[in-house]
Amino acid sequence: MLKEFREFAMKGNVVDLAVGVIIGAAFGAIVTSLVGDIIMPIVGSITGGLDFSNYFTGLSKEVTAPTLAEAKKQGAVLAWGNFLTLTVNFGIIAFVLFMIIRGMNTLKRKDEAKTAAPPKPSAEVVLLTEIRDLLKKA
Repeated sequence: MLKEFREFAMKGNVVDLAVGVIIGAAFGAIVTSLVGDIIMPIVGSITGGLDFSNYFTGLSKEVTAPTLAEAKKQGAVLAWGNFLTLTVNFGIIAFVLFMIIRGMNTLKRKDEAKTAAPPKPSAEVVLLTEIRDLLKKA
């Protein structure tokens, strides 16, 4: 059973999936930092210093706190600013993945075009083909 598991784990698809998950997690952290530390502060400064991460709507009268963390302690809140930040995160990740896949597809098409073209026949093959065709006519 251990031998079967080792064979399964060493198949290319499982290893590729593991590498993809690890790289995806690292990429997600980079994009989260990009959105939270660069893009959203710029958007906030353009809109007059707004910090979207602290935008929320309290769902009860007991929620009176000025920050999201304190408001969550007081009761239920709709953290729509955090949702907006995560939506921008998703958009950036989706766009980057689209560009990567688009580039990979372009490279794949170029490789297929190179391999799809049959090699030109040699001069001997062309001559033998002409002789064959002449003999068929005779």
